[in-house]
Amino acid sequence: MKDSNIFVLRFLRLSGQFWCEEVSGAKAKAVVLILLTVAQIAIAVIITEWSADLFNALDQRSMSGFFRQLGLIVLIFMANIAVSTNHLRIKRSLQIGWRTWLTERLISQWMVEGRHYLVTHISGEHNNPDSRIAEDIRIATESAIDLCHSLIYSVLLLVSFTEILWSLSGVVMLDLGLFTLPIHGHLVWLAFIYAGAASVLGWWIGKPLTVATNAKQTAEANFRFDLISASEHSQSIALIHGEANEQQRLRGSFAGIADVWQRQSHAWLQIMMFTSGYSVLSMAFPVLVAAPRYILGSISLGALMQSVQSFQQTVAALSWPVDNMAKMAEWRASVERILGLTQALEDLETEIARPDPDRIVLEKAELPILTFEKLCIRKFNGEDLIACIDTQVRLGERVLIIGDATISAKLFKAIAGLWPWGHGRIILPDDDPMFFMPPRPYLPTGSLRAAICYPLASTAFADEDLQQILRLVGLNDFISQLDNSDVWDKCLARSDQQRLGLVRLLLCRPKWVLLQEAFDSLDPESEAQMFRLICTQLPDATLLTISNQPSAEAFHQRRILM
Repeated sequence: MKDSNIFVLRFLRLSGQFWCEEVSGAKAKAVVLILLTVAQIAIAVIITEWSADLFNALDQRSMSGFFRQLGLIVLIFMANIAVSTNHLRIKRSLQIGWRTWLTERLISQWMVEGRHYLVTHISGEHNNPDSRIAEDIRIATESAIDLCHSLIYSVLLLVSFTEILWSLSGVVMLDLGLFTLPIHGHLVWLAFIYAGAASVLGWWIGKPLTVATNAKQTAEANFRFDLISASEHSQSIALIHGEANEQQRLRGSFAGIADVWQRQSHAWLQIMMFTSGYSVLSMAFPVLVAAPRYILGSISLGALMQSVQSFQQTVAALSWPVDNMAKMAEWRASVERILGLTQALEDLETEIARPDPDRIVLEKAELPILTFEKLCIRKFNGEDLIACIDTQVRLGERVLIIGDATISAKLFKAIAGLWPWGHGRIILPDDDPMFFMPPRPYLPTGSLRAAICYPLASTAFADEDLQQILRLVGLNDFISQLDNSDVWDKCLARSDQQRLGLVRLLLCRPKWVLLQEAFDSLDPESEAQMFRLICTQLPDATLLTISNQPSAEAFHQRRILM
């Protein structure tokens, strides 16, 4: 119970703000939704009264009474359509509004200042953030509103039909031999006992489903991630003929789904055995209980049918926990996955904000100098990667970093604030931004123009400038493709992607350039040509280059050995 309370509080802390913001209009829509739910209950009550009057008219063979009920059902029919359609419209508006708000909040918390990268290095249950944001938020918001609506509906249903059922039950005299005990509202007590016993039994039977559902969602997300990874690296897999290995890996990943599926199927089987018998008994039980009073002449046929319907509605309201057990299990599993990601991001923020001697300190200077003071870079587990670095890089210098390229890359990540593990200080130059060129530049799907200009708008640079620089880097054929759309990181050769990275660099014209094996797919002559272009087009820029190619040395003034 304590864990459940903590879970609910964490979920309210995550999403409660949406319901408090006036901009979203969530409170007003929620009030309208509740009023429409009340209208649904009113129609359900009217239908039972209409049913009683109809069967009484049939029992009395009254044609005028029959036509009166025929006219009333048309009005009830129209009212029910109006209430149901408006209820659906408001409910779906709330669901997409809440999902949009929560998605935007989580994306802004995840996709900011490298948090999406840093969070992968901390412990916790937060893998597959794409699935948590896309799928789990959808389930968490849609199911929460569905469950809340059905709960409110069931409570109102219970209140309304308990009163009707109580009045229809009358008083039953129970002969106990020595005395007779009057029982008021016996159908109500039977409904409570019947539904209560079923709920307790159903809840106990369905407990394993929550665990199995959570495990299944995690396994499904892992399998999707493996498929996406294989698709993204399809060219590399094809070139080295790694299909057999990938098949084995994907089969192993899917085997996890199959295993959890069996566990979930076993849990579902137990629930199905219970609910199938329960549903049949729920139809017959109220008729069997109320029929003796009709046979004895204590109630009319209409009262009998109204008693049966009221009993069924009361039991249906009391059966809400059983009926929604599977949905609650799925909802809780999705919320737990969302909370796992948000908790990891919050822990990351706390860790970054907390002063720690084993964290690299990033500062801004007022001078155009990049300074490393007693900088030591470590692995996440504390193992040293780069020993003490004490040096400065001044504006306009060209420095070549040689040695282990993987370790050197950690230095660039530390400069970017993506690798805080270690100690010492990095003092960044004034407000001049750093321009990082990785081995494979990010080229988002869309037009080639937008991919080159990323992260700026596609209109950030004039066509003349784009065309001129494409010619300079040897990509004349790309000029006619600027407005073509494609998945560029899949359809372009790595060498062309690296040349496009240089196009982006020459368009942005930064003062500080960090090159991480940015031309490693080019032959030495082409690589030298790229460096020559940088030096001629950006003569005042600072270069900090990771490369072990001999052709790079001629374009740098000094070296740092890693």
